[in-house]
Amino acid sequence: MANVPLSNEDFFLRLADLFEERRKKDHGSVFLTQKRMTYGEDENALDGPHTTSSLELQGLQPSKPAPIIIRATNGKSKEKRSEKIKLSTIVQAEELESFFVKYAEICKLGMSGLKKRDRSRRKKETKAKKKKGAIGAGEDATKNT
Repeated sequence: MANVPLSNEDFFLRLADLFEERRKKDHGSVFLTQKRMTYGEDENALDGPHTTSSLELQGLQPSKPAPIIIRATNGKSKEKRSEKIKLSTIVQAEELESFFVKYAEICKLGMSGLKKRDRSRRKKETKAKKKKGAIGAGEDATKNT
């Protein structure tokens, strides 16, 4: 089954549901990716002398603004492939600003339930190492004198 891109509004609704599902389970991942679409560009632009530098520079100055594809998945592994959710949408260049405003709002709401990492154990370990190193250095200085 091919993954058909959703409309932008449907994508926002499904993405919010994906974040809500992750929050209900109190764990999980949501992977978000974006990239410029280059499929189906004008093939005539490549006609003519094919030098490496001209091909490299062509991508830097496209003839028209390229759309962007946005993807989201819940990151289920091969064992749980039946539970994997894949979402995608295509955003045209002229709609980017309004899309990213809504996209940022949904991502912020989805990340509001995140817990801060507990780093107290790591801090205790580094303090203990520093203390041990300072005591060890002081003992070495007294032994040599």
